[in-house]
Amino acid sequence: MLDFLAAASGQAAPPGWVQFLPIVGMILIFWFLLFRPQMKRHKEHQTKIAGIKKNDKVVTAGGIIGKVTKVDDDYAEVEIAQGTRIKVVKSTIGDILPPGGGKPAND
Repeated sequence: MLDFLAAASGQAAPPGWVQFLPIVGMILIFWFLLFRPQMKRHKEHQTKIAGIKKNDKVVTAGGIIGKVTKVDDDYAEVEIAQGTRIKVVKSTIGDILPPGGGKPAND
C-alpha cells in the first residue's frame, strides 16, 4: 500500500529499517528507566551484604531483626533473642541497621 502511495505521489518510500526505530526507542526507554536502576540497586545490596561483620544489627527479608554473631562466606548467624541464634543465607539479609537505632517506639 505504501509503495503504491509513494509511486502515485512521486516520492521514494522510506527504507525498511525505519519501521524498527520505535521498537528500538522503547527498548532504550525500558533499559534506562527500569533495568539499569534495578541492576544498580542489586549491586549496592551485594556490596552492603559483603561488608557484614560481627555485631552488626540486620533485618532479614522476612522481617526478623537481630545481631550478627558469626559470618561465613554464604551464611550469617544472627541472634534474634538472648540465647536464640539462627543461621540465615546472607543474600536474604535485607538491610543493615545503623548503630543507635533511633528512639524507642513507646516514647
